[in-house]
Amino acid sequence: MPQVNVYAITGLAAGKITLPETIFAAKVRPTLMAQATRVYLSNQRHAQPQARTRGDVSGSGKKIWAQKGTGRARHGDQYAPIFVGGGVAHGPAGNENHQLKMSVQMRRQALASALTGKLKAGELVVVSGLAKIEPKTGKLVKIIGQLKINLPAKTTIVVSKALPNLSRAAGNIEGLRLLPVNSLNTYEILNGGKIIFMKEAVEGLKSL
Repeated sequence: MPQVNVYAITGLAAGKITLPETIFAAKVRPTLMAQATRVYLSNQRHAQPQARTRGDVSGSGKKIWAQKGTGRARHGDQYAPIFVGGGVAHGPAGNENHQLKMSVQMRRQALASALTGKLKAGELVVVSGLAKIEPKTGKLVKIIGQLKINLPAKTTIVVSKALPNLSRAAGNIEGLRLLPVNSLNTYEILNGGKIIFMKEAVEGLKSL
């Protein structure tokens, strides 16, 4: 089982922790991670507003010019899609379904693959003591600096539960975001930059 150092908020090692082998010693599978990312991003999409077709555009339906004798093409009203102000041809109908599915097992394997990759790349650290931090931005910036992470580089703190003080301290730090352990997904890990795990959040991984 993989073991890593647990760092105190001073930046010094304060012991070791054994990480779940099924999550942090998994096979890194780029294709599966790419699939999980596509499914996640697609499921964040919403149907666009409905476009107005020529039947939805209000106004006169009078024929714009005579059928013959003008030298121009035959047309009916002025709301054909080729005219400015006309209806839209083949536009969004407002009922597009972008939802994709992925089995729970594949989703877990993709997440384990992403976390294993971060650990192997040296982009994952475990920290204790963050739950007791004061709600001050400067204090949190100092702690992150002591972990040898240079802000505003993209950084994600995985928390075990809602922590108002930590949320207030992190609110104004560019590049930093908090992510509950029960909301972990492959995209957020791959796109999260350096990953800081609260020691308490590591336990929460076992229930994913």
